[in-house]
Amino acid sequence: MRKRLLTIVILSAVAVAFLSVGLRAQNVVTGTWKTIADEGKDKGKADSYLEIFEKDGAYFARISKLLIDPPDKVCDKCKGDLNNKPLIGLVIMSDMKKTGDFDKDFGDEYAGGEIMDPNNGKSYRCKIWVKGDLMTVRGYVAMFHRTQNWYRVTD
Repeated sequence: MRKRLLTIVILSAVAVAFLSVGLRAQNVVTGTWKTIADEGKDKGKADSYLEIFEKDGAYFARISKLLIDPPDKVCDKCKGDLNNKPLIGLVIMSDMKKTGDFDKDFGDEYAGGEIMDPNNGKSYRCKIWVKGDLMTVRGYVAMFHRTQNWYRVTD
């Protein structure tokens, strides 16, 4: 009886360990992500929080918090309807869809959408990869690209 109970306890512990590893290994794109400034005087500083959300099978990102700029900053370089709109709440990434591709270094791939840089108001084709708590974001213009790493906010 004792041996059987011990076997059940050990098997249960192993099952819980495998399930925990599986949950941590999921590459979930939704949630809050921290951006790091990669240009200018604030290069290397935490810049903003972005909330990634799903709508009709596509993924979007909106600015939820500014960490360097004042919270009432507006997008003075944005074009059209976005011009002079508050940065907080501004959707800067749109229409990203999971491609089904997986890169061993970068993780699950999402593509097909655009990302807008509110610092210059320009939009770019976009790909992102998610691996655990790291997102690699790449904006494209023709053959040129710019890549940033965003980090999951867990607090």
